[in-house]
Amino acid sequence: MNFLIKTYIMNILKSSLFAISGAALLVSCGGSVAPVVSTPIGNIDTTPLKITPLTDAQYKNWVASDLVMDTIPGMSVDKAYAEIIKKQAGQTVIVGVIDSGIDIEHEDLKNVIWTNKDEIPNNGKDDDNNGYVDDIHGWNFLGNIVGENMEYVRIIRNLNPRFEGKSEASISSADRADYELYKKAKAEFEKEKQQTQAQKAQYDQILASVTPAHAAMTKRFGKEDYTTEDLSGISNPSAAEQQQIGVLTQMLSFGDSVPSVIKQLEGGIEYFGGRLETHFNIEKDFRKEMLGDDPDNPATKYYGNGDVDGPDPEEKDAKHGTHVAGIIAAQRNNGIGMNGVANNVKIMVVRAVPDGDEYDKDIANAIRYAVDNGAKVLNTSFGKYYSTHPEWVIDAIKYADSKDVLIVNAAGNEGLNLDETVVYPNDQTMVGAEFASNVLTVGALNYKYGSELVANFSNYGNSNVDVFAPGVKIWSTTPLNEYEYLQGTSMASPAVAGVAAVIRSMYPNLSAKQVKEVIMNSGLSTSASVILGGEKSNTDAFNTISKSGKMVNLYNALIMADKMSR
Repeated sequence: MNFLIKTYIMNILKSSLFAISGAALLVSCGGSVAPVVSTPIGNIDTTPLKITPLTDAQYKNWVASDLVMDTIPGMSVDKAYAEIIKKQAGQTVIVGVIDSGIDIEHEDLKNVIWTNKDEIPNNGKDDDNNGYVDDIHGWNFLGNIVGENMEYVRIIRNLNPRFEGKSEASISSADRADYELYKKAKAEFEKEKQQTQAQKAQYDQILASVTPAHAAMTKRFGKEDYTTEDLSGISNPSAAEQQQIGVLTQMLSFGDSVPSVIKQLEGGIEYFGGRLETHFNIEKDFRKEMLGDDPDNPATKYYGNGDVDGPDPEEKDAKHGTHVAGIIAAQRNNGIGMNGVANNVKIMVVRAVPDGDEYDKDIANAIRYAVDNGAKVLNTSFGKYYSTHPEWVIDAIKYADSKDVLIVNAAGNEGLNLDETVVYPNDQTMVGAEFASNVLTVGALNYKYGSELVANFSNYGNSNVDVFAPGVKIWSTTPLNEYEYLQGTSMASPAVAGVAAVIRSMYPNLSAKQVKEVIMNSGLSTSASVILGGEKSNTDAFNTISKSGKMVNLYNALIMADKMSR
């Protein structure tokens, strides 16, 4: 499932439940360059906390900010381009984005989308003999699927014929493991479905009280964008007006205007309603009905189609992937939109993540497709807590490792310690050992330097999260030439994938393992105590909640990469 948290859910649901100067780098592949002589950013514990709120411009670019200069915990991207990269291009690097699809015609992405030059567009033939017909910009392993079940719902559906209505005493020892999985999945299903029903009902109730109150005040003021000052200025309000003022004043604490909050509420209702229709729908097998491929048969690999932005004409299903792609590589300095982290990148689109839990088979095939077609960095901004065929994905990760491909992976958004909970995919084991050297797992930072430095939703773990990067209120591309703030470890991962792409572009002699080491070892660290999981009672030193104890920093990474490459 996409590791993204939408702003409206965070704003309302979480808030209440209601009551470095550098010499020239590599100019072209294989060229020799003078060494970088910049000084790395060092101890940041003396950096003052930022007191003033961020401006709109700072919010939109905080990923690129520099902690020392700006007191905002970005990745020093602008500093790296200004002082080290300058106008040097490096090699073109293909980054595979395994996600929900991407709007490949977006104004800020269309010039950075990978094209398979060995394939003739739309001729219905597999010109390059890779098994995929007309895979011009990547491949869509989902076909026309958008909504999907959660993995535990699929487990229940598959095991119901064997275990529904049976007592524990009647289960044989041979069936015990499957039965325990069945019970666990049912408990998760019932809990999550009930919570979602309650959340939707809550949003429905709030909207039902806000809508008439807003209509009344709009009529009274002759405008929709009234303020809390306008409301408090009403003299001698009636009992009904007092109630309306109270409701609307509370709404204005969640947004700049009541219409914007209503839009957030409507979005939340749509989100929770969609979950009930797809994520928890035991009766509907989307895979069987809409794709026809058997997810339990690893032998079939050439299913789906080349429609990498997905089936929705409005491309709503491609929103997550489009946002991720923009963070990595939105065309820099073209006078429109925003700047991605990496220059000289081509984005390969691999659609394999539905609105729901992904299938292990699709992810394994997606990784192999991207690796076989030249990607050197993969971004995997998704994950789940149940997996029926984890060995297929593990084998694909190992395959990518053998082909020198770095996988940058989102840690997840449940505020959990991943040293105690397994999330899929990952290179983690419960004892901390890694089965591959090419996976870099990323937690999310907030833009607030201090105790709130870690995003309140971000997973963490001293052994199984590697680094942290910006993931709260991230401005990036969305379909149909739009831009939007989204947040989640889904946004932190592509920021690091962008850093990895820059390093691989400028220093192509470094292996994926070395690039991972550079990113982990060159970051900024602090011993300050931070809040974890959004719970003020749960705190730890920042430098102990990931394997590196660091925040990713492009400026420092380039200095270290230069030294390692010589």
